[in-house]
Amino acid sequence: MEKNANLQINFAGLPLASPVMTASGTCGYADELLEFMNLSKIGGIVTKSISLEPRAGNPTPRIVETSSGMLNAIGLANMGLERFLEEKVPILEKLDTNIFVNLAGQTIDEYVTVAKRLAQEEAIDGFELNISCPNVKKGGITFGTDPVLIGEITAAVKKACCGKPLMVKLTPAVTDISVTARAAIEAGADALSLVNTFTAMVIDIDSRKPVLANRTGGLSGPAIKPIAVYLVNKVYHEVAKDANIPILGMGGIVTVSDALEFIIAGATAVAIGTSTFVYPDTAQKVAQGLGEYCKNKGICDIRELIGSLR
Repeated sequence: MEKNANLQINFAGLPLASPVMTASGTCGYADELLEFMNLSKIGGIVTKSISLEPRAGNPTPRIVETSSGMLNAIGLANMGLERFLEEKVPILEKLDTNIFVNLAGQTIDEYVTVAKRLAQEEAIDGFELNISCPNVKKGGITFGTDPVLIGEITAAVKKACCGKPLMVKLTPAVTDISVTARAAIEAGADALSLVNTFTAMVIDIDSRKPVLANRTGGLSGPAIKPIAVYLVNKVYHEVAKDANIPILGMGGIVTVSDALEFIIAGATAVAIGTSTFVYPDTAQKVAQGLGEYCKNKGICDIRELIGSLR
């Protein structure tokens, strides 16, 4: 009888049942997916961004579909720290998977305050530092394009995490993503997540105005996958591999094949984002498919594939 492949991985010190997670901003606060899949079958959930104060986000329209993808300009809309603690953390405590909270803010002090408070909650296993959102005018991508600022905010937030792992989410909107990756790692990042969305625009040809009220939005979905795979491979070989820092790869993953590309390129784990809006159980199906692929190929452990590009 053939043995099933081992899909368990160690991600920044955390044992994950599978190398498949959900991407921030696409699964709400985690409980929204409960009716669609068994969360114990995936490696973890990355919640939408949580900021110190509630955020209404950008005006509508703030989502528009494109060929093989979508643009969003949500603007980090969320209920804020206090409501999240009161309403969502009790639900998260009951979920059988790892929970990462995406941290947002306008100043370093705001990020630190949110991280320090949430680090006290047993239900929360780790954090994703959002310094690469292209749709907010303060914070966000302002931090994520400057290596000096990346170092400052990463070091400050890492100290506030009370030993829980911190992954830094990188923007592709830089000249050399390996430079920003190195800045995050040198400042104490336990993991990297990449890539965030690409700034883009859709125009209504009748009104001759941008479709999104914010004018621009972040492009995600299958359209960006080949670029994201390349950037994951670049960061893996130039920075992460030698530093022994895991990468959470993302950008247009829909199928098992998509996920495998990222893992072979150097990602320790992958995150499902835009596809969740169409098929809410994508993460579980991809996790199951990875097991079937490994079994069919005689691969005993998914870790054999990480960074195996020839």
